[in-house]
Amino acid sequence: MRIGILGYGRFGRALGSLLREAGHAYRAWDPIAEVPAEHRSAGFHDLVAGQDVLVLAVPIPALGGLLGTLRPHLRADHLVFDVGSVKVGPCALLEEHLGAAIPHSGTHPLFGPVSLARAERPLRVVVCGSPRHPASAERIERLFHSLGCEVLRQSPEDHDRVMATTHALTFFIAKGLLAVGAGAELPFTPPSFHAIARTLESVREDAGHLFAALQNENPFASGAREGLLEALAAIHQSLAEAAESGGGEQLAIPDLGIRSPALQEARDHIDALDQELVALLARRTGLVLRAGRAKAELNLPIHDPEREAAQLQARRTWAETSGLDPQGVEEVFRAVLRASRSAQGLKG
Repeated sequence: MRIGILGYGRFGRALGSLLREAGHAYRAWDPIAEVPAEHRSAGFHDLVAGQDVLVLAVPIPALGGLLGTLRPHLRADHLVFDVGSVKVGPCALLEEHLGAAIPHSGTHPLFGPVSLARAERPLRVVVCGSPRHPASAERIERLFHSLGCEVLRQSPEDHDRVMATTHALTFFIAKGLLAVGAGAELPFTPPSFHAIARTLESVREDAGHLFAALQNENPFASGAREGLLEALAAIHQSLAEAAESGGGEQLAIPDLGIRSPALQEARDHIDALDQELVALLARRTGLVLRAGRAKAELNLPIHDPEREAAQLQARRTWAETSGLDPQGVEEVFRAVLRASRSAQGLKG
């Protein structure tokens, strides 16, 4: 595939890095953003004429104008797809402008620049294929599989319904928490807040600029917000009534169930934490391999004993600060480093 990316903002760059790592050549064009010389197209027309697959990585409000400009220059052998976080509107625009003449499909990569930088896995992509062009969805699916992605097929409507009660609501809640100062630096926080804090950080770093599009372009987002606000208002009223009556048992959050005595509860939490640790180790391995490729480009040795020694000392210090046995923690990280070297094909 000769792949062209129209729009080289934060996601366009991130997608380019995935394509490069998977061995796919690509060209990109953006009238504003800087594109590396090795991937830069001479211009809009050169990019369209020279590529077979065109990825539309532009903000959703700009998609209609881009398609109008693009349409006269497209050939019947082009394959066009967008990467927007909303699908009903963009898929309708693709149908309107490209119809039966130009193969096209809608996609939503469920990852962004920050999640890629953190080596979060798995990478998932939703493909909303056009009924006119079933073979196009299959080609796009093969492309994303080659990037190491899992692919899910959904209709634009089903996609947006799911995103309204997940993606859009997450951003809506995060926006509200930030507005009341929940994301500010605090002297201490309970464990129950830690996951929320990570969500707030992701919203700020990964896609804060998407907020309006997620809320206004998704036809189901408004209803999801209204449902949430009604539920919160009802809970707020119930709390006030319980405070007056001295009751409140009906507001208790359901417990773990009758099959969860203290020992089983602890074991369940340990299993969940171990699953998180394995996922983190997988992400760490991905970052180690990325660092190895960067070293290779600089002709640097993969194994760096001095850095490993500094890493182990730092982790001993972290262990002491956390009230853990430094020697035991060092042994754990020695095993992690051995696994990292093994992943890079090194002995020891």
